[in-house]
Amino acid sequence: MADSPITGFQTHHPRFSTITGPSPTLSLLAEHTAYPFAHEAGVFIAETNSLFITSNRLVGPNGQRKVHITRVDLSTNPATYEEIPTDVPMANGGVNYGKDILFCGQGTLTQPGGLYRMSSTAPYASELLKGDFYGRPFNSVNDVVVHSDGSIWFTDPTYGFQQGFRPKPVLPNQVYRWSPQEGTTRAMADGFGMPNGICFSPDGKTVYVTDTDREHGDGSIDHQRVSSIYAFEVSVYHGEPFLTNRRLFALADSGIPDGIKTDLNGNVYSGCGDGIHVWSPGGVLLGRIGIDGGVANFCFGRNGEIFALNEHRIYRVQLGGEVKGALLGL
Repeated sequence: MADSPITGFQTHHPRFSTITGPSPTLSLLAEHTAYPFAHEAGVFIAETNSLFITSNRLVGPNGQRKVHITRVDLSTNPATYEEIPTDVPMANGGVNYGKDILFCGQGTLTQPGGLYRMSSTAPYASELLKGDFYGRPFNSVNDVVVHSDGSIWFTDPTYGFQQGFRPKPVLPNQVYRWSPQEGTTRAMADGFGMPNGICFSPDGKTVYVTDTDREHGDGSIDHQRVSSIYAFEVSVYHGEPFLTNRRLFALADSGIPDGIKTDLNGNVYSGCGDGIHVWSPGGVLLGRIGIDGGVANFCFGRNGEIFALNEHRIYRVQLGGEVKGALLGL
């Protein structure tokens, strides 16, 4: 059962036009035919007008799996890119972290997975900030977001083990909160098949988590398993945050909802099997940005820009200029 490809902008609700504006565009920004360089992360650095992305997993000459990090220079026309040296093992999701980047290192059979800080400028020095849950190694950290209070929230599925580059898991598939200021790490939510993308609403009071259990690490698909987005309220008890009121926010009808972001109006965007789907804060599918082959992840740029990662290609989406991503507010 293949997903039907669409290209361009498809409206499901009249409100979608308030997001796209009168003349949205979809254009090819960069292409790499040698390997799928544009898979995950998507971290926009406004100061240098650059984009950092991670590749899909590759196999080196020695048979070991690896992932490349690429810096895309958006100031040139066409955009140029360079593979950068890094010590982040099997990098996946990423997020802005001050002037640096916080990458999810999935880890290898010998290197720990966890949260790695990498400089956004050469020589791109990196360091492991968080690699275990009180001595128990994480499974294969997948995606990460930073709350306005400075705490770091991330997902930890078992894709690394299923894909053969991580040891047998010793933790459930969960969402975690790490507070560098307090030195505390807490499991915040469980009960997922494969927790994947994570983001906050613009006010930081709602957490969205994608569950991509429909697709297994070996590439097989089980249509009876979830391909959904869940929403949680951030509630405070005894001075500490908890995730409450778990509810099904949306079901992706094409592929899986992988990377996820919100705009400043609270609309929810997720990379799916046929492009980027957009829902209202109330869970109504407003429309989709169709990209043949789908989108694993993406990020907002400035004034309605979205950079969509399509494996061998990066697309630039131009929405209405008043649309701004909640993460950077640009």
